[in-house]
Amino acid sequence: MGMKKTAFNDDEIAIYDEAVVYKRGDYWQMRMWLQNERKYARFSLKTKNRSTAIDKAKKHYHDLISEQLAGKRYFSLTTKQGVEMYIDERAKDVEAGLIVKGRLGTIKTHLSHWLNFIDRTKKLKELERTDCEKYFHERTKTKRKISISQTTVMNEQSTINAMMAWLYKRGETHIDEFFFKKLPKIDKGLEANRRQTFTDEEVRKIYAVLEDYVSDAMQDLTNKKNVNKALAGCYFGVALNTGLRAGEQRQLKWDALSDAEHSSTRRRGNDFDLFKITVRGVTSKVRKTRTFIIKDRRKYFTKLLHIAMHRKNIKTERSALSELDDLVFSCDGKTMLTKRMISYHFYKVIEKADINIGMRDIVPYSTRHYFITQRINSGLDLLSVSELAGTSAVQIERTYYHTSQARMLRNALQEYEVKDGVLVVSNADL
Repeated sequence: MGMKKTAFNDDEIAIYDEAVVYKRGDYWQMRMWLQNERKYARFSLKTKNRSTAIDKAKKHYHDLISEQLAGKRYFSLTTKQGVEMYIDERAKDVEAGLIVKGRLGTIKTHLSHWLNFIDRTKKLKELERTDCEKYFHERTKTKRKISISQTTVMNEQSTINAMMAWLYKRGETHIDEFFFKKLPKIDKGLEANRRQTFTDEEVRKIYAVLEDYVSDAMQDLTNKKNVNKALAGCYFGVALNTGLRAGEQRQLKWDALSDAEHSSTRRRGNDFDLFKITVRGVTSKVRKTRTFIIKDRRKYFTKLLHIAMHRKNIKTERSALSELDDLVFSCDGKTMLTKRMISYHFYKVIEKADINIGMRDIVPYSTRHYFITQRINSGLDLLSVSELAGTSAVQIERTYYHTSQARMLRNALQEYEVKDGVLVVSNADL
């Protein structure tokens, strides 16, 4: 790290032949060339005394050398550069199987919102702990009056502080977290969950619409728009019937599906197919593989199979199940059905079903909310529901165990019975 200057004036002093102390007005200053960053580090020594200036300069010199040897930068990165560094690191976590690709996309979205708030050109080392105190207020004050939930903002804040802790450990910031304003505790009980899911009547309407929606599209599978429409329609039917997370369903492959007593169910005259589904841990949010069997009453997987057979020019269902090993919800077997395409067709179906979502937080993920809620209300125990949904029984009890009108009535009447058309008190202890 040699110094560029070799000749000195009377008011210039070389420090270890690599830095210079010099006078500007009455005060001593210091500069040191940083080879790795191709810049001079300059700062005031804040003294008029020559000896004191030299002592301070030597201390700064040793600090700078130590940081350079440790790979740390003297000059600060911008917030944009810091975010890019962190995202690159998390992308390696995807390759290593530590997080799923969908999680990386969420991280990118969260940090993009933060950059809009904090300013992309701001220096990381200029950040203060109090810089994000107004984050919640600014995030929920959108130009298009789009509702941003408190949970969404809280998740973003967690991602931001996770990045800050990572940057702090690498010497890129002087703080390891922001002080966000404390938000009121969220009640995730009855009303919150009802706003995010469907009623049984609404789901019946959706199924009725999907029947025509998918059938119409499958009339001409040479048209890519029709293929996307049919795939999206089947996507919602499968989502309502399996409770799969979006990432799990979009990454579902044919080799993760198999017939479960398919022929015997037909021999018994049952008007449904049984399919065994294996959700690979690598595609799951909780990183845990699970397998379950579903009753496919409306033959959505059979319709999806026919779409894939048309694409691959396969003649029979039996050979298709053994030959296919690519993506289920895909036009070409390689590219996942996009979130935008799913969202577009979701609201088309909602509109055709004449469902008024009003101020309710109805989104494609509401299909999973319905699946879990319906299983609970039908009397399935929490452990069984957790095995189907791939989440803990504790999480289901905390988030989903809200009670429907029918269940509340059933609970209220459990100590009564009907005799000769009259409701009477049973023999249960009071």
